[in-house]
Amino acid sequence: MSSMGVGRAMQLAWLGEAYLLEGRLDDALERTQQAVSLAQRYQERSHEAWSLRLLGEIASRRDPPLAETAEGYYREALALAVELDMRPLVAHCHLHLGKLFRRIDQQEQARQHLTTATTMYSEMNMRSWVDQASAEVRLR
Repeated sequence: MSSMGVGRAMQLAWLGEAYLLEGRLDDALERTQQAVSLAQRYQERSHEAWSLRLLGEIASRRDPPLAETAEGYYREALALAVELDMRPLVAHCHLHLGKLFRRIDQQEQARQHLTTATTMYSEMNMRSWVDQASAEVRLR
């Protein structure tokens, strides 16, 4: 196996994240899909999980949000993160699911995910994330 592609998935995911922050959703989607493909090819499961979360984020930022698509990606990322014991990513997935459910007016599901995220961030002493998740809970 060539080492050329190893680690490239995460670089593409970071580029996708940058495009997302710039509002360039189509570019973000293209790079992140490439990231998932490479991560799968090189069996970089943690990079695959991060990239799946990012695909969920891209779908949720569409106007209107692609809610089912976003939820599917978030849940796929969540399952992989749980399997790999990636607690920060598990918490991020719950945060993003909570934000998505709040946006599509499923308040009870939103509250459950946001509460889980807040609790997990607190347990990991991730203070700035505790503040973000707590603020999301209060936005109801």
